[in-house]
Amino acid sequence: MPLHIETPLMESRPLSVLSGQSVWLKLEALQVPGSFKIRGIGHACTVYRQRGAQRFVSSSGGNAGLAVAYAGRCLGLPVTVVVPETTTARAKELLALEGADVIVHGSSWQEANQHAQTLLGASDAFLHPFDDPLLWEGHATMIDEVARASGKPDAVVLSVGGGGLLSGVVAGLQRNGWHDVPVLAVETEGAASFQAAVQAGHPVALERISSIATSLGAKQVCEQAWHCAQTHPVHSLVIPDRSALAACERFLTDHRILVEPACGAALAAVYEQATALAACRKVLVIVCGGATATIDQIRTWAGQQDQA
Repeated sequence: MPLHIETPLMESRPLSVLSGQSVWLKLEALQVPGSFKIRGIGHACTVYRQRGAQRFVSSSGGNAGLAVAYAGRCLGLPVTVVVPETTTARAKELLALEGADVIVHGSSWQEANQHAQTLLGASDAFLHPFDDPLLWEGHATMIDEVARASGKPDAVVLSVGGGGLLSGVVAGLQRNGWHDVPVLAVETEGAASFQAAVQAGHPVALERISSIATSLGAKQVCEQAWHCAQTHPVHSLVIPDRSALAACERFLTDHRILVEPACGAALAAVYEQATALAACRKVLVIVCGGATATIDQIRTWAGQQDQA
């Protein structure tokens, strides 16, 4: 049995009335660990266990690390998660709740990741947050569910960070024969590594991440994400943090579901009626979720944006 659940797919009345379109939500925020990550990571952990892994190691203090911790608990294997010093107390609390061994090291994900690599033994499996074909294969299952439930959309809207979700969604679209369905890939200013790759013609590293949407904070997207933009209609959209935060608040009011600003970025494209969606009748939004944000934190960030 897969470690993820088949999430609800529902038409959003508030967003449909606002946009004049039929807006459908794939509610990945309702996955048990809080985000879509469990699809790919659950699949990868299952495969690695079948190959003989006796421990899982991750370097994410966010949704990927939580998915690894959850998968390890379900599969009965120990999990070590290395997180940077910037990881929130809430994230560390959730990791500990899943029974993971949490190690704090370094001031950035890159430093935490380097340390995690030194911990790997012969029987350990390393779970990358976004750059692994097993992850993309697992993430693609959400589009399989959409195809069975409601048929073809005119566009898919999603947030892009390291590119794992984008790579999986494009794989799902293509294996269902939806090669012509465009994807609107949304990032926040200060974390726009996908747009940088599109503009440069290859993945490039950002000098720094300055967005509050830390789940989108990959300095460089994976090669596969850039490849998707060459083989599928993928359009880049960059929005300000303020828009992502406002979308989180509006979505909580509209649907009683709290998501992280990284997910709010995709929702903002619909709330603010992005030009790229103007000709669409049916829009599918991947509500990717996020377990570590609280409404108090989102409101604090919004207040800081207003003062800036």
